Amino acid sequence: MVSRAERSAFGDWWWTVDRLLLAGLAILMLAGLVFLMAGGPPVAERLGLSTFHFVNRQVMFLVPALCIILSVSFLSLRHLRRLALIVYAFGMALILLAFQYGPEIKGAHRWIMIGPLGLQPSEFVKPAFVVLSAWAFSEGARRKDVPGTLLAFLLLPATIVPLILQPDFGQTMLVTIVWCGLFFVAGLHWFWVMGLGGAGLVGIVAAYEFLPHVRARIERFLDKDSGDTFQVDTAMESFSRGGWLGRGPGEGSVKRILPDAHTDFIFAVTAEEFGIIVCIALLMVFAFIVLRGLTLARRNEDTFCRLAATGLIFMFGLQACINMMVNVHLMPAKGMTLPFISYGGSSLLSLALGMGFLIALTRRRPRAEMMDHFGQDRV
Repeated sequence: MVSRAERSAFGDWWWTVDRLLLAGLAILMLAGLVFLMAGGPPVAERLGLSTFHFVNRQVMFLVPALCIILSVSFLSLRHLRRLALIVYAFGMALILLAFQYGPEIKGAHRWIMIGPLGLQPSEFVKPAFVVLSAWAFSEGARRKDVPGTLLAFLLLPATIVPLILQPDFGQTMLVTIVWCGLFFVAGLHWFWVMGLGGAGLVGIVAAYEFLPHVRARIERFLDKDSGDTFQVDTAMESFSRGGWLGRGPGEGSVKRILPDAHTDFIFAVTAEEFGIIVCIALLMVFAFIVLRGLTLARRNEDTFCRLAATGLIFMFGLQACINMMVNVHLMPAKGMTLPFISYGGSSLLSLALGMGFLIALTRRRPRAEMMDHFGQDRV
């Protein structure tokens, strides 16, 4: 146990972070390994890999993910913003390089190979984008001589245009909704809320008209007879098969036929083997983390911390909702992972970066440090 009287970097960190938030994230990480042990082996065997290939790789990525969460959570607010700027610039550069050098997977250039590892740069751009947008909005509100709101407006198209060109409509939608949420929390007038909502509808209609894969997904969602709905139908069937208590670990059959049982549809695999009650418990853990994060953001007196923490926890919760809603056929398939539960190295590391940002932003800081934060260069 760390004493309050201990004056060390770790001691200061331990008594200023929110330990309930840390506990919630730890529960998700452990649950992700358990559920992946159920959904991963059948997929690995179909691909001719070792039985626990995905589980072993998830553990391999989980180690640096924990290191990222801890190291980033130690940062001061000034260094946090600088890290976000570096990650954003580097991530956007990799996105552009992926157009030329990245492999084409399912008609999209979203990945870039670094040695034997595949990296999805857009995953890392997301948390950095939220922090930079929050900084721009807060500076615009604090200093009239800084065009913060204009910078935030320019930051959105600079981010989503390359995503649209990949194409990655799911990430584009997620980033745009989170940006709109930040704008609203920053004090956006209802007139602009309605305008942004109308622009969003225009964007959806345009995507439906000009992007064939988006049109196919929407039509399959609205009309099952318009295309192949095997994955969604099978995922829905897993909930009825599992019932309230599930068929037991290893006893499920859906994971043997679902191509994405270890990623997009791991929630459905969990329902069949562990039951709807466990799925509800998992949903409650996500809800607890989101509500705890929003509570901590509301208590923070600093505008930048409040906006950035709200945006990060909103992105985290929205991504979880999208994944679970796809599994129960409440929205079209988006190819989005369930945070800390689904398999995926890029997703896991980017989530760790985002949660590291969140923990650093919500730490209880001495008033002297906050005054120093206000007095120094904001970048």
